[in-house]
Amino acid sequence: MLYSSTRGNDGARSAAYIIKNGIAADGGLFVPDSIPSIDEGFINGLTDLSYAERAEKVLSLFLTDYTAEELRAAAEAAYSSERWGDNAAPIAKAGNNNVLELWHGPTSAFKDMALQIMPRLLSLSLDKCGEEKDALILVATSGDTGKAALAGYADVPRVRIQVFYPSEGVSAIQKLQMATQEGGNVSVCAIKGNFDDAQSAVKRIFTSAEAARMVDSHGLFFSSANSINWGRLAPQIVYYISAYCDMVKSGAVKMGAPMNVTVPTGNFGNILAAYIAKQMGLPIGKLVCASNSNNILTDFFNTGVYDRRRPFYTTISPSMDILISSNLERLLYFALGAEKCRSLMESLRDDGVFSVDEDTRKALGSDFVGLHCSEDDTYATIGRYFKDYGYLCDPHTAVALYCADLYVKESGDTTPMVVASTASPYKFPRAVLSAMGGDVPAEDFDCVAALEAISGVTAPANLSALRSKAVRFDKVIDKAEIDGQVEEFAAKAL
Repeated sequence: MLYSSTRGNDGARSAAYIIKNGIAADGGLFVPDSIPSIDEGFINGLTDLSYAERAEKVLSLFLTDYTAEELRAAAEAAYSSERWGDNAAPIAKAGNNNVLELWHGPTSAFKDMALQIMPRLLSLSLDKCGEEKDALILVATSGDTGKAALAGYADVPRVRIQVFYPSEGVSAIQKLQMATQEGGNVSVCAIKGNFDDAQSAVKRIFTSAEAARMVDSHGLFFSSANSINWGRLAPQIVYYISAYCDMVKSGAVKMGAPMNVTVPTGNFGNILAAYIAKQMGLPIGKLVCASNSNNILTDFFNTGVYDRRRPFYTTISPSMDILISSNLERLLYFALGAEKCRSLMESLRDDGVFSVDEDTRKALGSDFVGLHCSEDDTYATIGRYFKDYGYLCDPHTAVALYCADLYVKESGDTTPMVVASTASPYKFPRAVLSAMGGDVPAEDFDCVAALEAISGVTAPANLSALRSKAVRFDKVIDKAEIDGQVEEFAAKAL
């Protein structure tokens, strides 16, 4: 399996190469030159396997320069019961929805599903590529990716990791998770701005010849842990295939019959993984792209116009507060090819907007439905799902549940629905407690205790432990200072 850039100027690369480098030299994102196929026999063969065993089988279709033994060892270490409990990706029932809980890992967010295995894949790639320099991983985060990447890469040999997040664009718990991160090879910095500011700066640095020369002088090279890196996206394909196996095993669907999938998304990586699973042959009907008030993706699927020249809203579902959805580029490549994709990305960069023709919009509409949930409806959905079904969810999952229900109401489609649940409600205790109608204390950890009392659901131990951890990183910078911070960290002796 070889990989090429979505912009057409960097191709025939191995899986190890693209995981090591993260982004293509022309600024595009790497995609496989072909999508491997799976059938009912392949899915049947996974049904009685553990999650780690399923991961090895699926990833082997994409990462063909890794041995089965390497992938098995990486998956078993990443998805061990010590990190995840008995099931890394269990499905809970909430009303008519099958909720795929992806947040039972060490940082209580779905990003753990990829970022527990990705460091192992990167370490293997360094040797496979004969790389003598160490990796400097830059991460822009809207909340969960930062902590999951820090936890995955902390003290990993031959790797440094630096995370940038919007100072006012994450929850207090998310901020504390990053600010207290341990490890000698980590750096965390808040910026005055939003996620798009951080992501744009990181992508610019990745493709800067001057920045590359700077880190090379320190014996380093740049890599990425965001979903712009295929090594982050490929493991996300696994849990949709695994979910179908579990739906078949439980009798929720018959083998070969479709399921629908709803994903709360901002950067488009999580739902793109479901789309790729569908292209492989997984029986998925509709993909409901669920947005919050930053509903740029909803408008794109409904109108064919992607226009980031709009108000930016800070919401209680901050991981979706994004106006530049990086992984949409991969979808455009699959739909239109490299030349047209490159032209659209140039229009977005230069003019802040691009559009696709009506035939393309309709073709995408055969797979995707774009819906969004207001802030008021997010609060209401959290309260309603607990009141009606005893199910406690975080604001991102609430957006997805609202959109899943809205899709069924508007379409009449009763195909079994799987809803991706992306974070523990205790990562956002203030918002969830408010939605439940409880009195909201001034301190977030008092909110955790109050939410436990009102819901009867115990907070994850990794979040409760934050209260006693010392803050290591408290720097806040202007977005224009990111380059200087990267250079300072690159030059630092570890």
